Amino acid sequence: MSLPPLREVIARHGLSASKALGQNFLFDEQLLDRIAAIPGDLQDRAVLEVGPGPGGLTRALLRAGARVTAIEMDRRCLPALAELGDAFPGQLTVIKGDALKVSPAELFGDEPYDVVANLPYNVGTALFVGWLSGEAWPPQWRSLTLMFQLEVAERIVAKEGSGAYGRLAVLAQWRSEAKLAMKVHRSAFTPPPKVMSAIVHVTPATMPEGVSARVLERVTEAAFGQRRKMLRQSLKCVPGAVEALEELGIDPQRRAETLSVTEFVSIARALTR
Repeated sequence: MSLPPLREVIARHGLSASKALGQNFLFDEQLLDRIAAIPGDLQDRAVLEVGPGPGGLTRALLRAGARVTAIEMDRRCLPALAELGDAFPGQLTVIKGDALKVSPAELFGDEPYDVVANLPYNVGTALFVGWLSGEAWPPQWRSLTLMFQLEVAERIVAKEGSGAYGRLAVLAQWRSEAKLAMKVHRSAFTPPPKVMSAIVHVTPATMPEGVSARVLERVTEAAFGQRRKMLRQSLKCVPGAVEALEELGIDPQRRAETLSVTEFVSIARALTR
């Protein structure tokens, strides 16, 4: 399928990246094809894309054979996406709306799907935490392949004791495998953002038994909300948490960033009981 160059499409539709929507456009088709390949073979698989903009990554996903459902807030981009839908009949569904307010279950029914997105910077973390939450596991998504600012990507894959380690790392790693799949230089974007970007790839793993996801979220929120404080201080607002530390033999004078994901899981398990 021969498509006009992305720059030509953007010029023809008079599009420019919106700062308010956290947009940065990617034009490098080879790079986009490499991103679309990260989840594996997408032939006839359902894919959710958030913030497709003029459709650079969307093209790569469609070329890979995916059935793409794209959620876009910016009505200026809809005509360019409609042209892509015409070029790949039956493969693209575009929904104008806010991805934070759209339920994937309503879009896909019971069908598993992959999420592949160059996430708008202003809502990326909120969407990511939403996909990682909930008691039901494994989730309906098969994998998350997401572009973040490099700093955020490093926080997702960080290990305890590092400066980047925090709540995002624990939520991403306690029942998933998270890896940094690719770094993307700022010069690849139009306009170039001030920072480097990176692709994170996340796949579901086995959920530890006897642990409530909500309890773990509450513990990490309290512990890292006051990360400079000792755990005996930061966890005081979580009923039973300080007692759980003593029961588990975890020194209450430690700080949150020194605890491993496994230790956070053991605290949440004790509180879930």
